[in-house]
Amino acid sequence: MIESCYLEPAEFIDSDHPAIQEFALKSLTAGDTALDHAVDLYYRVRDGIRYTPYLDYSDPEMYRASSVLRNGFGFCISKASLLAACGRVLQIESRVGFGDVTNHLNSSRLREINNGDIMRWHAFTEFHLEDRWVKATPAFNLELCTRFRIKPLEFNGLEDSIFHPFDADQRRHMEYLKMRGTFADIPLPEILATWKRHSPKLLKSNASGDFGAEAEIV
Repeated sequence: MIESCYLEPAEFIDSDHPAIQEFALKSLTAGDTALDHAVDLYYRVRDGIRYTPYLDYSDPEMYRASSVLRNGFGFCISKASLLAACGRVLQIESRVGFGDVTNHLNSSRLREINNGDIMRWHAFTEFHLEDRWVKATPAFNLELCTRFRIKPLEFNGLEDSIFHPFDADQRRHMEYLKMRGTFADIPLPEILATWKRHSPKLLKSNASGDFGAEAEIV
């Protein structure tokens, strides 16, 4: 039995926001299954919301699904929050999961801000489909993947969609170090506390710029 918290709106996964509901419902087709809807939502969030790591991580609005949709950009946590919110609108049990990863293809600028290649609290969405939880990682939009020569993540609703260990040129890309668990909402205090210890510049930089343009200097 699934807990009701995975269907209800939350502080950051604010699935009751009118803009979230409109976005989630706009391509709804009678007869489509929950799996069909989840796949559709995945690609609309993956490619419709631009990925950037350069934002104000201390601002709670960067994690709120409705704010991410309004801004049109976000990073892994905020895009996972948006995807989970959309899933709940369509009555698909949805939650967010987190893990620590080593990103072997960081840009030098991001590596400096993050204090190394270990990205703590990397996020993905989990949908409950076909009687099991399935991971979906909508972080990197297709255009960004093309620039960095990263294999774009596909999602079919049946298999976990998590980052590839190698890029299109067989360079090491993402290495999952440990999982931090799954949550009904974004555990912002714990996330910020971890970053304060290990990546304090993330909370102070408020950097801006075109992350995709840094592909040439990876």
